[in-house]
Amino acid sequence: MQKVVFEQEIHTFHIDFLGHVNNGVYIQWMEIGRTKLLEAAGMVTTEIMKQDFAPVLMETHIKYKTPLYLGERARIEVWMSELRNSSGVLQFRFYNEKGTLAAEAQQRGVFLNIKSLQPHRLSAEERARFAPFVEHAAA
Repeated sequence: MQKVVFEQEIHTFHIDFLGHVNNGVYIQWMEIGRTKLLEAAGMVTTEIMKQDFAPVLMETHIKYKTPLYLGERARIEVWMSELRNSSGVLQFRFYNEKGTLAAEAQQRGVFLNIKSLQPHRLSAEERARFAPFVEHAAA
């Protein structure tokens, strides 16, 4: 299984009044991670939308373990733990520069037809594009 891995430098605008990365920043980093995973699977968001479907989030869960601070670089890993016909679950891990797990998160999303707002069933070819990034097959 492959993971999409990228780094984010922590800037002053990422910091909350306690001096560490604000919880909302993790949501932004997950957006970047989702986009990077889609791109790695050959499904660029702007191209998907031309096909009348788009990924939409249904829920987000984050567990914070240790703070990330100004001047550090966060390393973020993204992969899928579940892929179904029209939905999937993304997993995220956030590490500090020392490799300590700072947070872990999960997002559940669905592909929707833009016009009908009904679930879009992924074709076998579309599902195959995600296969390298899926931890295990859905039951």
